[in-house]
Amino acid sequence: MKNKTLSTLASLALLLPALGAQAQSAEAPRDRLNLSASASAEVTRDLLGITFSTTKEGGDAAAVQTALKQALDAALAEARKIAKPGAVELQAGNFSLQPRYTAPRSGAAPTISGWQGTAELLVEGKDAAAIAQLSGRIASMSIARVGYGLSKEQREKAEAELTAQAIARFRARAADYAGQFGYGGYQIGEVSINAADSGPVRPMPMLRAKAMSADAGEALPVEAGKATVSVTVAGSVQLLKK
Repeated sequence: MKNKTLSTLASLALLLPALGAQAQSAEAPRDRLNLSASASAEVTRDLLGITFSTTKEGGDAAAVQTALKQALDAALAEARKIAKPGAVELQAGNFSLQPRYTAPRSGAAPTISGWQGTAELLVEGKDAAAIAQLSGRIASMSIARVGYGLSKEQREKAEAELTAQAIARFRARAADYAGQFGYGGYQIGEVSINAADSGPVRPMPMLRAKAMSADAGEALPVEAGKATVSVTVAGSVQLLKK
């Protein structure tokens, strides 16, 4: 029993230094500073998107579906005249058909009284002038939504420039803080870079949009506005003694 006790004490004596080393390594490094720096700029939106939509209803599901398809085909035929990769892109949107029910009598099951369906066409691209003119030539659908945004090229260009600015500010701030705290320099630790853009999408009022779609000679007024693109560099630096 005595030998077993001595063996246990010896094991504990060997284990305690190891546990102490692990505890020290788990502690946060000293002389570490957390900071962030940002850069932002206003960028003109160069992407215009219009969603055209139509709603049909009737007593026969097949007839409603056919009417929706005819409206969509007519809109596509007009839109394909100006379609061009990168400049004007087309995409069929929501196409749905749902039954309408009569109010059931007490204890009776509801019955189908008709059908209602919706079809959409999405037109998006950097050729805002062509898309604006198209809005006045599509007669089979009305304008449901209008949105402005940044193209991939515009966004990437802005983010590249702002990232360089944010990194330079991060480094300058780290050097300045290191000097103020009495250190000779710094070493960059973990760093993250995040980019984002903001700015409200400007929807076209529904009543105005529907009135415009009925007049084939009237194009959509284009006013893209600007979006704010920002890049933030955040992380930690290890302060180095002189």
